[in-house]
Amino acid sequence: MSGSNGSGHGGGSGKNNQGDQARRAGRRRKPPKRPAVNLDAFWGDPAKLPREEPTVRIITDPSAVVRSLGRPPLSGHQNHAEGYFTAVYQRSVTLASVLAAAGNLIAPDDLVGERVDDDT
Repeated sequence: MSGSNGSGHGGGSGKNNQGDQARRAGRRRKPPKRPAVNLDAFWGDPAKLPREEPTVRIITDPSAVVRSLGRPPLSGHQNHAEGYFTAVYQRSVTLASVLAAAGNLIAPDDLVGERVDDDT
């Protein structure tokens, strides 16, 4: 046995430690208040920014860049994986196009056009 209380923990009782922790928790310092930041002065006058024209283009082959990297490294499942990946890329282009039309970034008529199928 070590310590004076015979508990083997090196002295002191658990009650006192808990009380000390509670007192310390109540005396924590609050962080200093930050000065208010004038966002207009920080970012500048938005009227002076150049007018940006929206440049949204709907692509016809969304998987071209990924295909240029090579086949997916999925041994034995490469053909299936390419088909699924192509479907996901095409779906993402479709959803992005609809969102662009909804946000008036493109004319809704731009969504209607010839559909290019890879099966021909």
